[in-house]
Amino acid sequence: MPIRTVKDLHEHLELAIQVELSTVPPYLYAMYSIEDQRSEAALLLRSIVAEEMLHAVLASNLLLATGGRPRFDTTAYMPAYPSLLPHHRPPLEVGLAPCSEAAIRNVFMRIEQPEQPEQHEAPPEPDTYETLGQFYHALENAIVELSAGGDLFANPQAAAQLSDPSFYAPVEDDAEDSGGLVLVLDPDSALEAIEIIVHQGEGLSDERWADPSHQELTHYYKLLQIADGVSPLGTVLPVPANPRTADYPPELQAVSHLFNSAYRYLYQLLAHLFTPVEPKASTVGELYRVMTRVMGPLARYLVSQPLPHGGVAAPTFEVIELDASRAREQLRDRAGVVAASVPELRPVTALVS
Repeated sequence: MPIRTVKDLHEHLELAIQVELSTVPPYLYAMYSIEDQRSEAALLLRSIVAEEMLHAVLASNLLLATGGRPRFDTTAYMPAYPSLLPHHRPPLEVGLAPCSEAAIRNVFMRIEQPEQPEQHEAPPEPDTYETLGQFYHALENAIVELSAGGDLFANPQAAAQLSDPSFYAPVEDDAEDSGGLVLVLDPDSALEAIEIIVHQGEGLSDERWADPSHQELTHYYKLLQIADGVSPLGTVLPVPANPRTADYPPELQAVSHLFNSAYRYLYQLLAHLFTPVEPKASTVGELYRVMTRVMGPLARYLVSQPLPHGGVAAPTFEVIELDASRAREQLRDRAGVVAASVPELRPVTALVS
C-alpha cells in the first residue's frame, strides 16, 4: 500500500517503531546467553541494542513531528516470541534463542541485510520489504511528497519529543558521530533522523561503516564479525529457546515475573517521556536505571540458575499488563516477593522498592 496520506504515514511510522523494538529482546537474549559479558561479541550485541532503542526513539520523534502519537502506553509494540518480523518478505521468524553462528546468520543478519549491488534500483517498499532500507526509503519519499503538498510539520510537538543530546550516550563499539537524538521540526531534520537509522543499521549497499571517521561498523557488519569468528562467542550458556515463566520452578518464576514487570514498566516510562512533560531528565534516568541496574542483574541471575531438566533459565520477555496508575507499586510488590525468596538479589530489588 503506497503512503498517500498523513494517516498512512503515521501507520508506517508506528510499524517502524514496532520493527525496531521487536529486535531488542532477541538481541538481548543472545547477549545474555554469552558467558563472558565483557567479550567483544557480547559488547557488539549490546551496542546494537542501544542503537535499536535510539532508532525507535527517532521514529517516535518523526511520528510526533508529523502530528501522530506513539502508543507506548499499550502493548502494541511488544511482540510475543517466536513471531514473524512485521511485514518482512520472505517471512522471517524471530525468537529467543542462545547465541550461535546459525542464529546470527539466519536471523539477525537477515534483519539487518543491506541492499546488494544488484538491488540498487529496487523500489522503496512501504509494506512488505526485503530490506529495512527499502522500507525507510519509502518513508523518506512519503515525507518529501506530503510536506510538499501541505504543512506536514505544522505542529511538530517539540516538547513531547525526546531530543536532548545528553539523553543518549553511545556505548562501547558505537561512535559518537554515527548519530544520536534529533529534534524533528521539518523535512530536513526528518530525513536526517532516517539517515541515522539506515546508516547505523543495515548501512547503504556494501558500506561497512556507520560513521564518517570509520570507527563504528553498521549492525550487519558487527554481526558478521561475530558469525565469522573475528569476535568469538566463547562459551554460550545452555538457555532454552523461547522459554516460558510457567515452566520454571516457583522461586525462578518470581524472578522472571519481576524481570517481565520491569520490561513492561520501561514502556510506561517511554509513554511518559513522549509527552510534553518537563523536565525529562529524571524519567530518562529511571529508564536507564531499570534497564541496566534491574533488568541486567535479573537476567544474569536467571542464566546462572540450572533448570530441573537441564540447561539454565533465562529472561522470557513475556508481555504482561501493569496498571498504569500503580505500575511502580506493582513493581515494588513483585520486588518484595523476590527479596524474600532470593536474598542475593536484595540489592537489585531495593532499586524498585
